[in-house]
Amino acid sequence: MRTTLQFLGAAREVTGSCYLLQAGERRILLDCGLHQGGDSIDRLETEIFDFDPALIDAVVLSHAHLDHSGLLPRLVNGGFSGAIFCTEGTYRLLKILLEDSANIYFRDLEYDNLARRRAGKPPREPLYTEKDVSRAIASCRTMPYHQHGEVAPWIGLRFLDAGHILGSSIVELTLDCGDAEKILVFSGDLGNPQTSLMRTFDTVERADVVLLESTYGGRDHNPMEESLEEFRNVIRRAEKEGGNILIPAFAVGRTQELLFHLGQFYQEGLLHNWQVFLDSPMGHAVTEVYAHCTQQLDPWDMATISQEAGSGDLKSFLPNLSVTASVDDSMAINKIRSGAIIIAGSGMCTGGRIRHHLKHRLWEARNHVVFAGFQARGTLGRILVDGSDKVKLFGQWIAVRAKIHTIGGFSAHAGQSDLLHWASAIGGDPRFYLIHGELESMEALAEALRQRHGIEAQIPERGEVVEL
Repeated sequence: MRTTLQFLGAAREVTGSCYLLQAGERRILLDCGLHQGGDSIDRLETEIFDFDPALIDAVVLSHAHLDHSGLLPRLVNGGFSGAIFCTEGTYRLLKILLEDSANIYFRDLEYDNLARRRAGKPPREPLYTEKDVSRAIASCRTMPYHQHGEVAPWIGLRFLDAGHILGSSIVELTLDCGDAEKILVFSGDLGNPQTSLMRTFDTVERADVVLLESTYGGRDHNPMEESLEEFRNVIRRAEKEGGNILIPAFAVGRTQELLFHLGQFYQEGLLHNWQVFLDSPMGHAVTEVYAHCTQQLDPWDMATISQEAGSGDLKSFLPNLSVTASVDDSMAINKIRSGAIIIAGSGMCTGGRIRHHLKHRLWEARNHVVFAGFQARGTLGRILVDGSDKVKLFGQWIAVRAKIHTIGGFSAHAGQSDLLHWASAIGGDPRFYLIHGELESMEALAEALRQRHGIEAQIPERGEVVEL
């Protein structure tokens, strides 16, 4: 049985994860993710499938983040009618993320078409519908970690815990090639063992081919205690200066971890003069999912919440937390002159309520912006981290006078040493292909794999096809 793998996304780039496995007549898609950054309408129109969606037999999702799942409604719109395999945690989060992404897309499309009609231009047709979103969610087939299943005849499937976000998985596919079996392992996004709430990623016993993410392939993260102390110092400085703290954060994973650490700070007595706002309806919904899936989270961190707060309830652990559900509640935060810690999406400032808060706060030197995760090229977050003195928001140029902080230890991605450890533990002398990273990070990881473990890793280009 001829088996090939084609790299269709997150190849020499960080977002847009998508890989096509062809095993005989079977076509299996590993992830179906959006590229992040830019306008939602233009971005979606540039996402062109290099295959006929109707010919895809199944999709296997590593996790729910949109750069791994965001094109599923469009895949369904194009004729896909197969099953989408994922973990229970991924399924619970996927519904929230896809529906939110669709709402943003349809709203932006409505505004854009109004402007086009005023200009005498024809309106754009939507590239998918609400029914496509519903069908994608209904197509999910969940499997627990470590259980053996089948994604298609002669293709076995097993999910291992990737430790990245709730439900995140390492995908293990076992291919029956007649005279022998071949094991293809897709790392998904491996988690940072130093971060809170998630368990440490599983290791793989054996593989023939490995797709290894390399987001932080070029460096390690700062130790968590150093990152937490850096965070404390930002809070102390902002309080002294009478300012506020803005934290762009992804609704899934990063928001929950930040709330956990802010709860620890409150228990230490650091936040008694602060109000903490979770200004993200989706972040709140995801936090509720995490609260219902505590058995999948790190037991030590769950015990910390229970011991400090007297219960496992986040509101008791962080009592000065307010969740702003409505737009009016969000706007009211802008009237607070000092003492507000505002967590809002999106994590790379490409959309969401954080952009409004930046518009109102970025030009004042007493305010602080904390980035607690990777900022992809082309995003507003990356522009701010790179030191721009002004940015354009809602058609206006805004001066950047607030202090910009990057605290790398909170990253939900494994650092270089973690990636090397995970890769070197795999038996069977597999071929390695580096994915999901900027080219410099991939080259640094490839060199480290070669020097420290004698592993020769390849860096495929987008569209490249390899025989398995």
